[in-house]
Amino acid sequence: MTALEEPFQVAASYVALAVEVSAVLVVAFGAFQAVFTLIGAILTGTADELRGRAIWLKFATWILLALEFALAADIIHTAVAPSWDDIWKLAVIAAVRTMLNYFLARDIADFTRLDKSPSHSSPQNQPTGPASP
Repeated sequence: MTALEEPFQVAASYVALAVEVSAVLVVAFGAFQAVFTLIGAILTGTADELRGRAIWLKFATWILLALEFALAADIIHTAVAPSWDDIWKLAVIAAVRTMLNYFLARDIADFTRLDKSPSHSSPQNQPTGPASP
């Protein structure tokens, strides 16, 4: 190991740790937000399936962000003198996280599209007058 590699490894380790901590904080914030929003919905009597999906949507968005942070931390860890074992582990972790990210993002897009569709069955989208012939 050269004299320049050791300080770089130490710095990269601290950066990766900071990014991992950020991922944890993002998930914690999203969880607290989801729990408090759910409690508020229960107390106000607005806790229905649609409200539950909206709460999930916000929480899922925070999870997606945390997954990106976690993947970034793994990349930083592996960037400093990786072994083939480290590279394979990163590849598997990246594949799993990418699949999770893809399916979660797809679910979010589906829910957002459903929520914005005019045929949605929420009361504010229902006609208030008599039906037209």
